[in-house]
Parts: sequence; C-alpha cells; structure tokens
Amino acid sequence: MSLAKAVISGTVYRAPEKRFTSNNVPISAFAMNISETEETLVRIIAKGNLAQTVEETVQKGDRVVVEGRLQNNTVKNEDGSERRIVEIDAYALEKLAGSSNNAPSAKASPDTLVQFGQTDFSDDLIGEDEIPF
Repeated sequence: MSLAKAVISGTVYRAPEKRFTSNNVPISAFAMNISETEETLVRIIAKGNLAQTVEETVQKGDRVVVEGRLQNNTVKNEDGSERRIVEIDAYALEKLAGSSNNAPSAKASPDTLVQFGQTDFSDDLIGEDEIPF
C-alpha cells in the first residue's frame, strides 16, 4: 500500500450526492474543478461525519480546499468502455471565504494581496541576545 497525500483547492463542479454503504456508513461524493482556465475535474469522496458535513454545507460553485489520500479508480462509461479517474479520499475539507452566494461577504477576496508600507517593518536587526535558542 502506498501513501499519496494531496491538498487541492478549486470550485465545486457538481453538487455532493449522499449515499450509504451496506454497513450504513454515509458517503458523499462530488466533482471539483481544480483549474481556472479549463475543466480539470477530480472526484472527492467523503465518508462518515465528514460526508454529513459536506452534504449540509457544500454547494455547486463553492470554493473549497480538500485534504486527503490520492487514488485512482475505474468507471464504466455508458457505452461500456472503462476509463480511469483520479479521486481523493478526503479527511478534511474547508470552504473558502466568499465562496457561496448566501455566505457573508468578506472585506477582501482570497485573491487580494496585502501590501505593507515602509513603516510596517523595522530596519533594526535582532541582537544575538534576543534569539531564544
């Protein structure tokens, strides 16, 4: 077994769908576009409590950050052919500020840069006796 940790951000392309396993464990899956210029879709799979949270809070069009294990899967197309897809078995998900229409608007968008003036930083160097180690 190999470990492949991934942290990605993007826009929810397809709203989450909730299902249950035979052991009654909730699973929520949705597609996420990780590219700004073209469609590059990744399937996100959330299980257990995270699946419930995803179902209740994530909507199509939201900007999210997902952390999980990267894996490949095979799906069948309508014509019977198989194709391999990339998916992430998520164990953490965070919505970015200003990602949905009903969320309170933030003062600055996530893409806004913060610029500091000359007076925000001191030109003095830290002395040797001020270093804690």
